[in-house]
Amino acid sequence: MLTIPNFFDAELAFRSIPSILSGLPMSLFLLIICFTIANILGIFIMLLRTSNIKIISWFARFYISFFRGVPTLVVLFITYFGLNLDAFPAAILSLSIVSAAFVAEYYRSALLGIDHSQIEAAEALGMSYFTMMKNIVLPQVFRIVLPSLGNVMLDMFKGTSLVAMVTVSEMFMQAKIVAGANQDYMTIYIVVAFIYWIVCCVLSFGQKLIERDFDFYQKA
Repeated sequence: MLTIPNFFDAELAFRSIPSILSGLPMSLFLLIICFTIANILGIFIMLLRTSNIKIISWFARFYISFFRGVPTLVVLFITYFGLNLDAFPAAILSLSIVSAAFVAEYYRSALLGIDHSQIEAAEALGMSYFTMMKNIVLPQVFRIVLPSLGNVMLDMFKGTSLVAMVTVSEMFMQAKIVAGANQDYMTIYIVVAFIYWIVCCVLSFGQKLIERDFDFYQKA
């Protein structure tokens, strides 16, 4: 009953799910690795962006402007075809450095929301810059930026589908293989679209749990 002639083959759809899901672990692995790198690099770029040394600040501004303005697929092709990196390192590098530009701006916006008097008080107490950032500033920044990081995470998970273009065997690559073998691209792409949506719903739910726990920790 779910089959629509010349549009959607329900039998093929259900039969193809295990094959498509075989690429999900790679998609999630890319997400975890790239999201972690993007956050570390994003915080570093944010610190450069807020530096009082103009040349450092302008470098960070250029980095943020460039990678926010260039499509991830273009960066992926530059790293893969231009730099001749292997597919997997090219995928990690591309997804990480592009997302880091957005993460840096989210962290900077959150930093601007911190009461400057807290920083002045920490400096008056003789705290080092590293101690102040670690114990006072960054925990508050993280709470403010958490919803935005959730959006980055979802965009990055969806962006992992791009690495199929350089033959990384993630979920969308598996979908392309199944679609080609059965010569039914519409059915398979509908299936993989729903899988991406379901995974994003699960990730969003996990984000809300983290936000709730973080709020409880802050109040405690």
